[in-house]
Amino acid sequence: MNHDLFDYTFFCPYCNATISMLLDPSTKSQAYIEDCEVCCNPIEISYKFNEDGLEFFQANSIEQ
Repeated sequence: MNHDLFDYTFFCPYCNATISMLLDPSTKSQAYIEDCEVCCNPIEISYKFNEDGLEFFQANSIEQ
């Protein structure tokens, strides 16, 4: 099974570091928490793909 991953770059909502991640378009929508690789704060990641590509991406800080 061949999945072409989608390379997406965004900024950490805490430290503003540039973060690059690979998204899997075969998963049409997803939401999860991932730590920033620079400042280690938790980021809530959510995205959605449609037939044309990436429809929505959001990276939010988590209030602690």
